[in-house]
Amino acid sequence: MIAELQNVTKAYRAAPGAPEQRVLAGLNLSIAAGETLSISGSSGCGKSTVLNLLGTLDEPDSGSVKLFGQAVPYGDEGALSELRANQLGFIFQLHHLLPQCSALENVLIPTLGGAVRPDQAKALERAHRLLARVGLGAHLDKRPAQLSGGERQRVAVVRALIREPGLLLADEPTGALDAASASSLIDLLLELNAEEGTTLVLVTHDPALAARMARRYRLVDGLLSQS
Repeated sequence: MIAELQNVTKAYRAAPGAPEQRVLAGLNLSIAAGETLSISGSSGCGKSTVLNLLGTLDEPDSGSVKLFGQAVPYGDEGALSELRANQLGFIFQLHHLLPQCSALENVLIPTLGGAVRPDQAKALERAHRLLARVGLGAHLDKRPAQLSGGERQRVAVVRALIREPGLLLADEPTGALDAASASSLIDLLLELNAEEGTTLVLVTHDPALAARMARRYRLVDGLLSQS
């Protein structure tokens, strides 16, 4: 299994001393290599919390999280950083591109960190190939301000894929796009899933987009139900 969440609970306090708000209540989820999976639900139900747990950005209050067959090494920031750099890809609603860098430079940024870095010549070739694959081969030198919203998100997708992650986590990646651009982005993610074999987990509020994943879940009262 690529990822396993077992009996995971998570609660937050809006402020010190405020009552706890439990968002996950003994949640279980297993994800196999190459799958596409969506998680939907009402605003504030905990969808992003599930994604943060899968991305090692958050730690459960109880229960266990395994990635790539190993328990997540909470407390070891070095090991967590290496796991994120080498095995995980993140796409967010906002692209978070560096405005002073070109599309190509933004894509290559993840290759500059980590104890084990990819071969730079191979990374550059992959960046060129993927940017061309998403229709941006003629825009390598453009900065984010010179690109459309859909083009910026495509750069963010390529950036997330540059190190060939085993698990790609997409948190409302179409939320800032119009309907046509949103549909096009999901087309791209599914095509890249088929070509690259990268496992895809999509969090979305849009039922039409969620329905395009092979497995579909709704998060209600802290638990997942398959739809």
